Amino acid sequence: MIGSLGFSELAFIFVLALLVFGPRKLPEIGRTLGRGMAEFRKATNELKRTLNTELALEENPVPPAIRPQIRPAEPPREVVARERAADPVEAVEPQAVDPHPVEPQ
Repeated sequence: MIGSLGFSELAFIFVLALLVFGPRKLPEIGRTLGRGMAEFRKATNELKRTLNTELALEENPVPPAIRPQIRPAEPPREVVARERAADPVEAVEPQAVDPHPVEPQ
């Protein structure tokens, strides 16, 4: 970009900018342009990196990870039988309940 401009062209642009913006504003404008160019370069590099990553993933897709199915541990049957025997609610057998009880008169 700057390589195509000669010394005389650069000197002319500098003198013109000095006349238009003045000596106090010129350093501020230069800093702003430098920051803008740095941001542009940073964004361009990030875009290149993202595109290269996407292209690499398309060429060599990563197989999905196989996850083992984990089931909760079941207690031994003897423990379950002992717990049921110790439970007073299950020890009582259900009795038939009349859905229409007759009240004494």
